[in-house]
Amino acid sequence: MVINKEKDTGGIDKNIKMTAEDSTKLFENFVQAQTCIQVISTFQNLCEAVALQYPPSQSSSSAQCSFYPRLKNSLSSSWRAKSLFGKLDKRYLCKEYFADQRLYKSGSRRAAEDLKVLIIGAGPCGLRTAIEMACLGAKTVVVEKRDTFSRNNVLHLWPYIITDLKTLGAKKFYGKFCAGAIDHISIRQLQLILLKIALILGVEVVFNVSFEGLCPPTQTEASQTANKGWTARVSPSNHSLRNYEFDVVVGADGKRNTLQGFKRKEFRGKLAIGLTVNFINRHTTAEAKVEEISGVAYIFNQQFFKDLQSETGIDLENIVYYKGETHYFVMTAKKHSLVSKGVLKQDYDNTNELLCYNNIDQEELMKYAKEAADFSTRHQLPHLDFAINQYGQSDIALFDFTCMYAAENAALFRETYRQKLLCCLVGDSLLEPFWPMGTGCARGFLAAFDLVWMTKQLALKNNKVELAVLAERESIYRVLHQTTPQNTMKNHQDYTIAPSTRYANLNLKAVTPSQVKPLFDTEATPMVVDLVEPPNVHKSFLTRKVSMVRPSKLLSWCQKMTEGYPGVEVNDLTSSWRNGLALCAIVHRYRPDLIEWSQLTHTNIQTNNQLAFDAAEQHLGISPVMTGKEMAEKPEVDHLMMLTYISQFYEVFKNEKPSDLKSNVNAE
Repeated sequence: MVINKEKDTGGIDKNIKMTAEDSTKLFENFVQAQTCIQVISTFQNLCEAVALQYPPSQSSSSAQCSFYPRLKNSLSSSWRAKSLFGKLDKRYLCKEYFADQRLYKSGSRRAAEDLKVLIIGAGPCGLRTAIEMACLGAKTVVVEKRDTFSRNNVLHLWPYIITDLKTLGAKKFYGKFCAGAIDHISIRQLQLILLKIALILGVEVVFNVSFEGLCPPTQTEASQTANKGWTARVSPSNHSLRNYEFDVVVGADGKRNTLQGFKRKEFRGKLAIGLTVNFINRHTTAEAKVEEISGVAYIFNQQFFKDLQSETGIDLENIVYYKGETHYFVMTAKKHSLVSKGVLKQDYDNTNELLCYNNIDQEELMKYAKEAADFSTRHQLPHLDFAINQYGQSDIALFDFTCMYAAENAALFRETYRQKLLCCLVGDSLLEPFWPMGTGCARGFLAAFDLVWMTKQLALKNNKVELAVLAERESIYRVLHQTTPQNTMKNHQDYTIAPSTRYANLNLKAVTPSQVKPLFDTEATPMVVDLVEPPNVHKSFLTRKVSMVRPSKLLSWCQKMTEGYPGVEVNDLTSSWRNGLALCAIVHRYRPDLIEWSQLTHTNIQTNNQLAFDAAEQHLGISPVMTGKEMAEKPEVDHLMMLTYISQFYEVFKNEKPSDLKSNVNAE
């Protein structure tokens, strides 16, 4: 990113000899910077002051790997820098990042020093991936189309993320990070923390440039091999990033990801309308006394929601209130309530029509949000003035999360003219989060670690085992959908990029190499072009394909597979599954040796469910969404959660012929 030095108050005169005090002051400016431009500007000033080239050379792996040690050495006199580096070193020197883990203490090669990576998007998951890639030794470039971090919305952090960020020195950049019992942070503040860490590790971050697509390797008529590797088509088209050749590309730009070639599944639940709103936090004593609401759902506090509806006419399913740079509220509103309060002008069956901008009365929406916030905080917030978003408007939004999207696969390979490219997704591009569970960053960071582990495996084995590594990656991805704070490893301090440190009961062989052959594309027609043509004339040969899992089709399949089983009647994707017999029936239909049907009773809910969960996890690679005990204790089953879980059985069994029901049941 080019910075205008005339406007840069932190600039220095290179002719003046730098003192330790000067470099310490520049480092302080960098730590305290609160915008993207300030962060980049102060970091460039710091690097110039200590005669360190930033960004590191794209052509030299040694420049990347030596950047952090050289920066650390240059700031040895700064106590704040030394304190931060002490934290970072514990991560940076972790043995998993080295080619030979036995020699990691003696400074052996990092595992991916010969690889170059392009990451699309500087969101939390893109930056977290970049940090891990830099630790692995790969030359890493992040491309981001904006130059501001402006999202006020607040993220709920799972316990392992708090531990992870603290080990990276998050509190050195943001002293309020997860102080006391606080377990959340604004997206903007998290991005700033991760950006600063990424820069320190030598990651090149390019702002105001958009990724437009991939440019495959090209050749001239006289040559049979590629004369350049995989590159990106970017906007502006004349940006130097167009010449950057890379081995790995990561889509981390959200659910509307621009990295093509990945099929997506759609999980459609009952209508769910979310509302997010940010109010200005003036940080007064009165505001500080207001209690946060970490999450209230209707089934757990029915009286609260009944009182809310009775007093205001607002009908919600749940609500969360977090206090940070803003007062942040997120809630799920019922449609009839939004219609009756005039927020939605017309009632439509089609969700797109229902929630289109022209059908929303913004004034009524703001009144609705204020009333809900005021009631839920017991009228204790003295001011409810809307914060302003990046568009200069009140920071309030109504959104649909009826449909949840997930990529069918986490990674794939492209090969043209013997030039291989690993394509991967992380964050919302891979798996759209379910906000009431706070899964966005939680599963996003786990996926980032999984991706970097895969990159290491490929780098060490010289790309000779692509299918095996792809199969392992997909096996891990199957587990990711179902991860919760309860079913991941409890010792968060031990988390590394190695999957075994994070996932419990992980089956790395759940997917076989033969199953992932379609993910290795060598059939794309190579293009022969004249090298004088500009890069942006190449058309991407990758296409986006979307597959949909219709609840009606899934329900029909379940009814067909369980028909004839005593005591099993599947009428829906929620209550029909609570006693566990329907799940056991599906497993038994395809794997009769795993379950003794004659031993089951409809009253033993905990045992039935645990039996099905265990069989699915151990033999089918489907991780449980909860324990049998938790299922037995739930008054009702979450529709979207069960839809996601049951659809995995369909994916596993859809191409298999079920066993004969009569012979199996009668035999028992």
